[in-house]
Amino acid sequence: MKTVVLGMSGGVDSSVAAILLKQQGYQVIGLFMRNWDSMLNNDILGNPDLKNHDICPQEEDYIDAKKVCEKLDIPLHRVDFVKEYWDYVFTYFLDELKKGRTPNPDLMCNKYIKFDMFVKEARKLGADYIATGHYARMKDGKLLRAVDQNKDQTYFLAQLSHEQLENVLFPIGELEKPKVRAIAEEYGLITAKKKDSTGICFIGERNFTKFLENYLPNQPGDVVDIDSKEVVGKHVGLMYYTIGQRRGLNIGGSKERMFVVGKDLEHNILYISYGNTDYLVSDACVIDTVVFNGEERPTTCTAKFRYRQPDHDVQLEYLENGEILVNYPEGVKSVTPGQACVLYMGEQCIGSGMIKEVRKNGKKLWYL
Repeated sequence: MKTVVLGMSGGVDSSVAAILLKQQGYQVIGLFMRNWDSMLNNDILGNPDLKNHDICPQEEDYIDAKKVCEKLDIPLHRVDFVKEYWDYVFTYFLDELKKGRTPNPDLMCNKYIKFDMFVKEARKLGADYIATGHYARMKDGKLLRAVDQNKDQTYFLAQLSHEQLENVLFPIGELEKPKVRAIAEEYGLITAKKKDSTGICFIGERNFTKFLENYLPNQPGDVVDIDSKEVVGKHVGLMYYTIGQRRGLNIGGSKERMFVVGKDLEHNILYISYGNTDYLVSDACVIDTVVFNGEERPTTCTAKFRYRQPDHDVQLEYLENGEILVNYPEGVKSVTPGQACVLYMGEQCIGSGMIKEVRKNGKKLWYL
């Protein structure tokens, strides 16, 4: 009997993954990862008296995971990756914000924690395979989109290498979300109706601005109309805004819709546009930190520039420094430095890179 070590998160998806693996005849071992500790992280930062201190709800998740494993007669182990998460994910998150970019820490968590540190721990437990509750599929060594296109999570797995995807199982990738919940209810699991987690994992439901105040100082500055160059308000810090944002700007005096269209980090200026979304459209970007998970190196494919976004046709130019120039002549809105450009060949996710620079008509957009 083959042994599978399954990442148990305390949610419904990993709970049902455990059921399916048992049905398939595997010996299943649960492993819960503890990645965040507010008190310890405050000590690492050197400030134990940080304001807006919150307790991460991971303890509740662990209790739920334990109850599920007890019900399914699965042993559950717990491992602490708090320091590693700080070093490889949270530090990256803060550094990107300081650069005025919009990071996606979930990709780094998968790359450095869930499919690296976790795998090493799973091997200590005798794992032949590892499994998670991600909505994705593996077939013939290829990473494929999930059957449930609305829940597909290949975007967040796109920084994984071919080696990291070896001996990985995604049990719920063939199911749609309602079916997953139905199975959990059928087995009477406590997680059957549990709300899906949303937002950045270590922030959760907390206020983003208040959370970041604990780690990065606010640097208020001017909000400038990119057309008139007039100052139209004040921002609370460039790190709190992302390209294309149109809510939470707190600028009165106009009935027109306004959008965040750029940031000037040197002069601490946030650029907005009233109603004119042309500033949000680019036709190319440069990506670095490029990872391919197979042999494919296409010159044409499709790409997603954000998770909740349709595919766009792109042409790839491979640059000498390992970066890629991604061209999309039809134009795409709100392509944002720091986010991932995830590449697909049909159903297959072939890799990704992080957006370094955004261009239009052959030139870098000065306001990005």
